[in-house]
Amino acid sequence: MEKQYYEEYYTLERTHWWFKVRNQILMEQIAQLAEGKTDLNILNIGAGTGHTSELLQQFGKVTSIEYDDYCVAFMQGKLPFPIEKGSILSLQFADNSFDIVCAFDVIEHVADDGLAVREMKRVCRPGGYVIVSVPAFQFLWSHHDVVNHHHRRYTLPALRRLFCENHTTGKTTGRIVRDTYFNTLLFPPVAAFRLIAEWLPAALIRKKSGADNHVLPPKSPVNRLLEHIFACERPLLRSGMRFPFGVSAMLVWHV
Repeated sequence: MEKQYYEEYYTLERTHWWFKVRNQILMEQIAQLAEGKTDLNILNIGAGTGHTSELLQQFGKVTSIEYDDYCVAFMQGKLPFPIEKGSILSLQFADNSFDIVCAFDVIEHVADDGLAVREMKRVCRPGGYVIVSVPAFQFLWSHHDVVNHHHRRYTLPALRRLFCENHTTGKTTGRIVRDTYFNTLLFPPVAAFRLIAEWLPAALIRKKSGADNHVLPPKSPVNRLLEHIFACERPLLRSGMRFPFGVSAMLVWHV
């Protein structure tokens, strides 16, 4: 991501409607996997400004890594735990080290996402879980993806193939136990905005780093409305419902 975006991201990750509900959805999925355990060994890849690591601590010990040097330096002293320098393409941990391996909106940032999947599987112990979330549908590609240094967006079939075809040495088995799109209720307005915005002058809608998160003022009533609409998906996802489309997708792999 752009350097300016990390400074904005620290606040966004903790207050913006999309991050708040996305994180609630992901933590609720992990709570189902944890089955009441609070002593799990968890790896959080692409920890960014650390809020997901803060949330994951309810399930056990969290190791947080981030690839971007600027982000790692920016976060020094801001959290009661370290964010270590590390790459999803070459994880600095032994095989079978973690109960849960998380990569929330990470693998779209690397060219070799197959290697990223193999590395996540390698460091996850047998019986553990790898959980990822990604942006969905390439036709939604916009300036927001450029600012965030994305390589691609995914469909669920492509994400399934990625996990089913990329096995690490000694781990040729495993299975998908959960996969779904989410942020479905807001898909129509998000898709409309993304498609229309590409034809509008950037100065009209792009603020600060140019990411979509700044289109609306932080305290806009519309932001609160979007949060409430997005949050309506939470109980449906907790019940195991699979959405047929959405702005994002997630997948859980059982090692």
